[in-house]
Amino acid sequence: MAAAVLTRLREARAFVFDMDGTLVLGDRRNKGLTALPGAVELLEHLGQRGVPFRLLTNGTAHTPQEYVSTLRELGFPLAEDSVLTPSSVAADYFLRRKLQRVLVLGTRGVSQPLADAGITLVTPSPQAQADAVYVGWHRGFNMDDLDAACNAVWHGAKLFAASLSPFFATADGKALGTSRAISAAITSITGARATALGKPSLEALRNAARHLGVSTQQLAVVGDDPGLEVPMAHRGGALAVAVNTGLGGADAFAHLPPDQRPHLTVHGAAELLELYRGK
Repeated sequence: MAAAVLTRLREARAFVFDMDGTLVLGDRRNKGLTALPGAVELLEHLGQRGVPFRLLTNGTAHTPQEYVSTLRELGFPLAEDSVLTPSSVAADYFLRRKLQRVLVLGTRGVSQPLADAGITLVTPSPQAQADAVYVGWHRGFNMDDLDAACNAVWHGAKLFAASLSPFFATADGKALGTSRAISAAITSITGARATALGKPSLEALRNAARHLGVSTQQLAVVGDDPGLEVPMAHRGGALAVAVNTGLGGADAFAHLPPDQRPHLTVHGAAELLELYRGK
């Protein structure tokens, strides 16, 4: 392990953590979270040192505040604004680009951050007119939703997804992400390409950096998915740290070109804490 990498880790101005597979594991329905070894202690140590952090999840099954509440029950030391979801990013993105009317396909966890930001939520219907269609966690997706979304896109709405990752990590292994599947259906019919606002988009990393008050180059990004946190970190010039407690096993990153691999790979949060402390 290069000394320069450890130095960069210990001198990072702020941290961005993935949730599922990095700090916690839940079930296939995004419930029943359990803290992974060392995860609570790692965030406690950062708090004691005054190093800020955010949890950036691709999950939209719950609102950011609901995630905070659940994680606090597991012992995580979190402030009210500690968790960011793709909908947090989407709300900011839509406001800055003046996309005021958004047809949302998803549950309250998908829509509430947009409503809180003052964005007009358009109810799915065959006649719905919108500036954007935004797809998130939606296990109850049906043909009426597909009809409404396609009609909105045909009438000029831009298509966005919380995530285009096919899977997320659970205690039972890989589980399908709904926004990728739903977006694929809309794309196959309309030809419109979906833009992901969650990881691994640079938009998501920049949003986290703004919340933390640092540049993306001053961040350490920690995650388990070879297709999400590591490429996002590289795009923003951040330190890419991979853990092997979720989707990314010990050899999950070996197929990547050398310049796209993690700068640092550890088994999990406990080992990362030891390295960060200098033990």
